[in-house]
Amino acid sequence: MAATVLVGEAGLLAGVGSHLGYSEWLDIDADRLALFAQATGDVDATYLAISLSNMFLPQIVEVQGFAMGINYGTGPVSFEQPLVAGMRVRGGAALVELSEVKGGVQTLMRITIEQATGEPVCVIESISRWLH
Repeated sequence: MAATVLVGEAGLLAGVGSHLGYSEWLDIDADRLALFAQATGDVDATYLAISLSNMFLPQIVEVQGFAMGINYGTGPVSFEQPLVAGMRVRGGAALVELSEVKGGVQTLMRITIEQATGEPVCVIESISRWLH
């Protein structure tokens, strides 16, 4: 279950400027890194952190009251440090901005993948559209 539930445009508007919560912790082990490398052909796990945001975000927030939600893309992404075996990470999210678009609204959420020390691994400006 998500930490925060936002219902409709009013719920999203009320959530602007709020931290929405955290995902569960995930241990990064050598097997996960190897599977990522096998799936992507890239032995550098830098981009694994951004991929994990798709797993973490539904644990953090659930948006209801729309016919459809679309992952519209990202703004800036910063990779603060690489994921390595033995690291423990989780995602946190804040609702930064809400704007109207044709047929609904668009949100900008800042997702921070952080390790157990509190240091950020990756910060993602995630853009979603919520359509009626």
